[in-house]
Amino acid sequence: MRVHLGSDHAGLELKDHLTTWLLDHDYEVVDHGPFVYDALDDYPCFCLRAAEGVAGDRAEGLDSMGVVIGGSGNGEQISANKVEGIRCALAWSEETAALAREHNDANVVSVGGRMHSLDDMTRFVEVFLTTPFSGDERHLRRIAQVSVYDATKELPDLPESALRGPDA
Repeated sequence: MRVHLGSDHAGLELKDHLTTWLLDHDYEVVDHGPFVYDALDDYPCFCLRAAEGVAGDRAEGLDSMGVVIGGSGNGEQISANKVEGIRCALAWSEETAALAREHNDANVVSVGGRMHSLDDMTRFVEVFLTTPFSGDERHLRRIAQVSVYDATKELPDLPESALRGPDA
């Protein structure tokens, strides 16, 4: 599997650590930077490239995922989710990393380099990369609703239970 990485200065140490860890575990790594510490760098230029790399690979039918890293992981997740075809989830535990894959078929994970230990964040990435999508109908349906909204900007129909009002 190919794994695209992008971060900012706050995620540089984890990105460098993950590069070695991923290579040691037989992943192909594409590092989109940064490559040196610059306290004034901006995460979008690196994280958007990582997400574009994943989207491009997947469009070609390649097995590809991504990891974006910042101080909290929030801005990096927001950036990655701007790329068509990307579903990026913020992971802050093993459970959120697994659910991002099982329920949301996320193809990029975001982690906060200042939020957890190096070992914990490495484990979140490992869980994310090794957990399959469940393929359950309800998850496929929900992902499809978001995809349709992305394409058309039309809101999904409300379920019957929401049409009865708060006093039902």
